[in-house]
Amino acid sequence: MRAFLNMMRQYAAPYKGHLAASVVLNILSAAFNIVSFAVLIPLLELLFKVNETQYTFIPWAADIGLKEKLLNNLYFYVSHFSDTYGAASALFMLSGVMILFTALKTGCYFGSNAVMIPISTGIVKEIRGRIYNKILDLPLGFFSQERKGDVIARISGDVSEVENSIIASLCLLIKNPILILMYLGFLTWLSPEMMGLTLVFAPLFVWVMGFIGKQLKRPSVEAQNLWSDTMSQVDETLGGLRVIKAFNAEKTMRRRFRDITDRMRRKVARVSIRQAMAHPVSEFLGTVMLMVVLCIGGIMVINGESLVGKGKFIDAPTFIYFLVILYSVIEPIKELSRAAYSVRKGMVSMERINHILETENNIQSPAVPLEIKGFRHSIRLEDVSFSYDGSRRVLDHVNLEIPRGTMMAVVGESGAGKTTLVDLIPRFWDVSEGRITIDGKDIRELDLKELRALMGNVNQEPFLFNDTIFNNIAFGVEGATEEQVVAAARIANAHAFIMEKEGGYQYNVGDRGSKLSGGQRQRISIARAILKNPPILILDEATASLDTESERLVQDALDRLMSTRTTIAIAHRLSTIRHADVIVVMHEGRIVETGRHEELIGQGGYYKKLIDMQAL
Repeated sequence: MRAFLNMMRQYAAPYKGHLAASVVLNILSAAFNIVSFAVLIPLLELLFKVNETQYTFIPWAADIGLKEKLLNNLYFYVSHFSDTYGAASALFMLSGVMILFTALKTGCYFGSNAVMIPISTGIVKEIRGRIYNKILDLPLGFFSQERKGDVIARISGDVSEVENSIIASLCLLIKNPILILMYLGFLTWLSPEMMGLTLVFAPLFVWVMGFIGKQLKRPSVEAQNLWSDTMSQVDETLGGLRVIKAFNAEKTMRRRFRDITDRMRRKVARVSIRQAMAHPVSEFLGTVMLMVVLCIGGIMVINGESLVGKGKFIDAPTFIYFLVILYSVIEPIKELSRAAYSVRKGMVSMERINHILETENNIQSPAVPLEIKGFRHSIRLEDVSFSYDGSRRVLDHVNLEIPRGTMMAVVGESGAGKTTLVDLIPRFWDVSEGRITIDGKDIRELDLKELRALMGNVNQEPFLFNDTIFNNIAFGVEGATEEQVVAAARIANAHAFIMEKEGGYQYNVGDRGSKLSGGQRQRISIARAILKNPPILILDEATASLDTESERLVQDALDRLMSTRTTIAIAHRLSTIRHADVIVVMHEGRIVETGRHEELIGQGGYYKKLIDMQAL
């Protein structure tokens, strides 16, 4: 429960007014409920004539107990009304009073629930927003260790579980303690003897409820982890559907999905069965308690005196009123126990959500970043080494300088560290040793947004959003005009095919640009980089997956894009980087050769070997 209260302090702070209103309305609801049932006492006296006492009005200032004054004057007013207007009129009057206070009670009950709706919807929105913002802020390294389906499960299924289990129980956790305390306090005031007898059973009640609740956490954790496995399976299926069909592996994937969902069904069933025990167990214990009180209290009423002390016991109508209020306590206790189980289940999901929210982001802007205005001189890698999670070094003591205006190509076999090298420059990762500088300033001392504003990326697999061509080109550029977008598209050799599409620049490209060919997607990606107009351009095998015609069009667009910029290009097709100012050859995380194309050919080293292999 402490974790739940901490969560509420964190997320419910903006809704203090709503919480206060709910507390007040619940107090009023309980008070009106007590008053409405108090009408039962004179009603029973009228119907069964169990009391022939003649009552006289006692002044409210009289020096006697409040309970005696209230009961006496209530009987006085009712008997006076009955004598004046008749018993039937008094019966109708009391029924009307009960209806009035019941209406007030239910109105307050509705109001207490209504004011909680902005809290529940607001907290869920806040949690989802925090998760999404955290996903955007976390470094790429976090997602290389987490399954995408698991992250999706946490922002969808786990947040929904928080909404269903915790937020739905919030009103119960506010309302029921108020009702229980007010009812028990009133019953103690009404008859301390009967209340003492009732409380004998309370420890057993609480222990049984607590025992059942403790059994929920572990199965809930396992069920939520299996839900993440299910989402990961769906994500892999959608991403690999072409491979699945090509290898006739539908049966294998169905079996894997069935196994996961079967295990999840069994875990969810265990949690649901234990949660379902809350209502019947609490109802059974409450009924046992009520019957014991009824039997013992009934004997005292029949005998006309208390079993635990001298003196007359309460009269029959008051005893029945006591039982009615006592029965009213049972329902909020049942709801409170059910809400407590839901909170336990929901807190499991909250723990999984906090795994993302509390993950430390070690790639951040410094508190007081150095100022950088544009790119004027060079990028330097000074004795840079890098490894993932302390494993084998991917880069090993790399030293490199990239002067402004240079077109530098990085080549080497797969796994040589080419992509890792260029990912370090925009700080997608931080170096393990050494440092990277731009114009002499360590990039770790620069503001991240200002650093990345200097760079544009064109990757081998261009990512397009499920949006219009216009919005994909203008992505990340605030206030881009139609003229600017068209101009960027023309430079990228994209304007012609865009105008052939229905709607032109307002054509929707589909999921990840699925309605466009590979070459068209790449040219849209190049147009996006052109519109951003960065001084540093990073190309990660931008033409590696294209056919000859598309490669020619894309390479022409790249040549225009690179003409006035510092370019770092990773290339597998060595023919595309023949005219680079400098070619850096990497092997097993080290730079083994540097020079122009002709120089490296003449050296007859590793670059020449790569050229010969491609020619073969």
